[in-house]
This record gives sequence, C-alpha cells and structure tokens, in this order.
Amino acid sequence: MQLGNYIVYVDESGDHSMTSIDENYPIFSLAFCVFKKSDYIRVAVPAMQEFKFRWFGHDTVVMHEADIVKRRGSFHFLQYDKLRDRFMTDLTGIIEQMPMTVISSVIRKDRLKRKYARPENPYQLGLLFCMEMAHAFIRHNENHDQQCHIVCESRSPREKAGRGKEDAALELEFRRIAAGDHYLQGGRQEAKMPCFDIVFASKLANSTGLQIADLIARPIGLRILKGDQPNRAFDVISQKFWNGPMGRSQSFGLKVFP
Repeated sequence: MQLGNYIVYVDESGDHSMTSIDENYPIFSLAFCVFKKSDYIRVAVPAMQEFKFRWFGHDTVVMHEADIVKRRGSFHFLQYDKLRDRFMTDLTGIIEQMPMTVISSVIRKDRLKRKYARPENPYQLGLLFCMEMAHAFIRHNENHDQQCHIVCESRSPREKAGRGKEDAALELEFRRIAAGDHYLQGGRQEAKMPCFDIVFASKLANSTGLQIADLIARPIGLRILKGDQPNRAFDVISQKFWNGPMGRSQSFGLKVFP
C-alpha cells in the first residue's frame, strides 16, 4: 500500500484499570493528533524546536505534561511564578500553532463500572472510538486507500519499544479493530480500516507529535471531569477537534463514554 499524506500521534492520561479506580481521576483519556505530513514537517516540528531553544538552549528536552505540572527535572525553574506564567503562555501558543486535527475519547471509568456488570477495558473502548473517528477523517479527506501510521508511546518501559507484553496486547487489539473484528463493530465490511498500521516509540523518543499528544490528553480529561474549572489549554485544544464530515459540530471529535 502506498504511503499516505497523514500521520497520527497518540497518548493517554489516566490508567485503564477497572479494579482500582482513582476517585480523584476516575477517567481514561486518549488523544489522537492527526497531522498532514507536509504541515508536520514545515510547521509543527520547527515551532516545537524553536520553543525548546528559546527556553532551554537546546532541543533534547522531552516535553512531558506530568514533569511540567510537578516541576521536575528540566522544568524545575517553573517553581517561580513569573517564569511559569510566561512559559505556560508560550507553550499554549505553541499548541495553538499546531496544524493538527484532534480526535479524543474520554472513558468515565466510575460510570462504566456502575452501568455494566462486565465493563469493557477502557483502553480498548477508547482506542475503538478514536480509530473509528480517525478513519472517518482520513476517508473524508480521500486518503483511506493509502497507509497511515498511528504512532503510540511504548507501554513496556523495560522492553524495547513494541516488544513488551503491554505493547503486544495493545497491538493485538489495534489489529483486531483495524480488521473490523471487534464485537462492537458488528462484523460490518465498512468497519474495516486496512489503511492503519501501528508504530511503537520509546518513552524517551524526542518526537514532536508524541509530545503534543502527551500535552493535550490530560487537559481534555480534566475538562470532562471538572468542567466548571478554568482550563486554558482545553480552550485552545477545543478549537482543533474535528468538526465531522459536515463541519457542523465542534464536539464531533470528542467521544465521552458512558
């Protein structure tokens, strides 16, 4: 299959365990950042590189949302209020510049457990929802007959990316959905997504796309969990959700379940 014009970067916020649910964050948020490759090369990567040189003097820093929030490692300087405000304003501007389409799913694990006697795995549900929407987006842009890589951060830190048990389980579920074999897909021919292939990247990979996905997954989850709280990042992210094939609904690219 010929290589296509789009690439997707994926990250998550929260865990997918249904046995121990964190009452302070009882959700699983999955974010797909869809880039046209030409835009990614010409706009996204240079914008992130310039940001890093501006703030750190080099481009080896990996932007992890958790490290930023907890002011760890390279982000220790964010303990100073004025610097933190400037940094966050600049970072929000970088996200705003990103020429991407966002597709996301948020699974309310607390509600899922109350509603179903045998609830589905939150990661598998979120992956199904996001892959279906991403495929609809690719089809809408008439690129579904060409290969589109979906890049995921490795979930097996002690193994080479793509080789650990967690990665193997994710790849199995990914290929099941791409083949249209998930029971929620109903065995429909049109549910198949042969254009998608999965790529695993190390947590240390300095990938602009993965870092952007990491930065937006939690703000999306927080908006669903605490909708009444100010969320500057989400205000920017929300402008990038896919509006659907008819371009009418800003929330089309965000699936909240149940």
